[in-house]
Amino acid sequence: MDTIASFFSFITTPVSWVIVQFHTVYGAIFGPDTGWAWGLSIVSLVVLIRICLIPLFVKQIKATRAMQTLQPEMKKIQERYKNDKQRQSEEMMKLYKESGTNPLSSCLPILAQSPFFFALYHVLNGIASGKTIGVINDSLLESARKAHIFGAPLAAKFKDSADTLAALHATVTDVRVVTAIMIILMSASQFYTQRQLMTKNVDTSVKTPFMQQQKMLMYVFPIMFAVFGINFPVGVLIYWLTTNVWTMGQQMYVIRNNPTPGSKAQAAYLERLTGHVTHHGKVRSRGARVIVKAIVAKGRERNEAERKFINSLTKAGLTAQADGNVVKSDSQTVAQTEDGAPTAAAGAPRRQQPKRQSKSQRQSGTKQPHEAEPDDEPSAPSPSLTKSEEPQDAKPAPPKQTQKPGSGTRSKAQSGQRKGGQRPKSPSKK
Repeated sequence: MDTIASFFSFITTPVSWVIVQFHTVYGAIFGPDTGWAWGLSIVSLVVLIRICLIPLFVKQIKATRAMQTLQPEMKKIQERYKNDKQRQSEEMMKLYKESGTNPLSSCLPILAQSPFFFALYHVLNGIASGKTIGVINDSLLESARKAHIFGAPLAAKFKDSADTLAALHATVTDVRVVTAIMIILMSASQFYTQRQLMTKNVDTSVKTPFMQQQKMLMYVFPIMFAVFGINFPVGVLIYWLTTNVWTMGQQMYVIRNNPTPGSKAQAAYLERLTGHVTHHGKVRSRGARVIVKAIVAKGRERNEAERKFINSLTKAGLTAQADGNVVKSDSQTVAQTEDGAPTAAAGAPRRQQPKRQSKSQRQSGTKQPHEAEPDDEPSAPSPSLTKSEEPQDAKPAPPKQTQKPGSGTRSKAQSGQRKGGQRPKSPSKK
């Protein structure tokens, strides 16, 4: 570990300078030789680094989701070229290039903060050895060696001997109890962070090898932290515990407000968004509009939670727009009568059924009495019958005469409308 830390010694001076600046501020409040002043300086260093790494964290989220989307295609490539590893690698790289995805993007935050981690380890190791390092001079070195956190010096390790700890004015029991508790908290926070990612923010509709890998890492990482933690100084444990807690809180925020499509977190988010939108009648936040816009763009490819969201808006008389906003729907909703039967809403045109005519009216083809005008002539025969339905021996119809409605005069086509197998009668002659 010392060799690796010395490899990142180029960044030791900037890291030590940041710690000293924070120590100056906290030392004026808690005292320059207290563990609170030095411990909070390390915590503030972590917060500053993680704030600078937020863009990389956003890129990590996008890369992880892109990898989840590509898993079905990757699985097909693995099955198709399972006997040709070289072709399999070429097709994988081609898929990454076409989709603009980089598998290493998901590791960027860890890789980016590794130099700071090893530089801090190098600084704390120098404090334990009594050597000035970076901008930490003799007076700051003596102050740091006096600083204790719950009886454990910043530079003490779990495996340090009694003589080494006695030089730092500490006991083996105090150091091992404090370091053991911090190692347990560090491993537990890492496990919980990975577990909430697997249980809440993974698309459960697609079973891929990526999910199995993440599940394996959920158990491997905590064990690795526990093993390496016994070789970390107390100050490094503070650093790593703080960054784990930051990651856990940051991930909880992302899962709640920008969940992975198809995950349990998305179903819970859309349920909350439905209640908010139906209550206020609009989408307020920009992030929510982005999510609604993506759901509308999917069309028929929406998952179950997204379809339920759209249907809930429709029932509430709202419509999601392509720009992510929600407006009132133009379609009329169905109201309920007092007895519970559905009826058309006010202002909606009702469809009227035509009134049934009598037999004589259908045969004569005339209008109903209340519809006929005084000067109207009997209506023309209905052209609905085809030529094949006409009787073969029918004679030409006589000239039209003004008759009262229902007089019995029947046209050649209307005479074929009688039911049964009887031969239709010929029109009457005068």
